[in-house]
Amino acid sequence: MKHYRIEENPLSHFLFNNTRMAWFWLVVRLYVGWQWITPGWEKVNDPAWTGSQAGSALGGFLQGALSKTAGAHPDVQGWYGSFLRDVVVPHAAFWSHLVAYGELLVGVALIIGAFTGIAAFFGLFMNLNYLLAGTVSVNPVLFTLSIGLILAWKVAGYIGVDRWLRPILGTPWHPGKAFERS
Repeated sequence: MKHYRIEENPLSHFLFNNTRMAWFWLVVRLYVGWQWITPGWEKVNDPAWTGSQAGSALGGFLQGALSKTAGAHPDVQGWYGSFLRDVVVPHAAFWSHLVAYGELLVGVALIIGAFTGIAAFFGLFMNLNYLLAGTVSVNPVLFTLSIGLILAWKVAGYIGVDRWLRPILGTPWHPGKAFERS
């Protein structure tokens, strides 16, 4: 079987690989990061999320999601409702901490531009879970912008800490200076 190299579209190459687009991705990154850091900070400082009552706020959210599993056209699919009921609800305090600190860490990483693609992936994963739980709000917008940040990971953090981290750490397929053999 003969293999062919398929050339990349010039527009996608410009958007996702050219450092001239770093300013555009900086604006996207700051917006998405702010949308995560703000509720994350509020949750980390709220006893219903991370304090003495940890899990109570998440428990209310989960009950709302579980109530959306009924009817002919449920907002929350049965399999996801089962996951919430059987895995998340019994350990709401643990998941509450995970959500609060996860939102905060994703926001901080995106704002400073550190591990941008990884942070955007975890933000996208949280957005997906909120959508699966029947919550729309800003989640579809953040989900879509996170896809862009993941695709643009090479330049999305260029105006940020990634500009210095990438040469030091490298990638799994091209180790950076920290992993060079002497």
